[in-house]
Amino acid sequence: MVRPVGPAVRRGYTLLDYMFAMAISKDLLDILVCPVCKATLDMKADQSGLKCVECHRVYPIRDDIPVMLVDEAKIEA
Repeated sequence: MVRPVGPAVRRGYTLLDYMFAMAISKDLLDILVCPVCKATLDMKADQSGLKCVECHRVYPIRDDIPVMLVDEAKIEA
């Protein structure tokens, strides 16, 4: 079994977080909000974008950088 060491342990990441590291850090995801309605964002299951929990806009992630432009977002159900 692989156990995370160093900064991963100090920040409280789980083993799953360590093994399947997101391109967007948890710390960044915690402070990003939807530019339209200011609601929180969740990472899509395929990690292709950040989805707003209120207005359902999906902001794409390109080259590990979230594109937080309203014109680039697509609305998903």
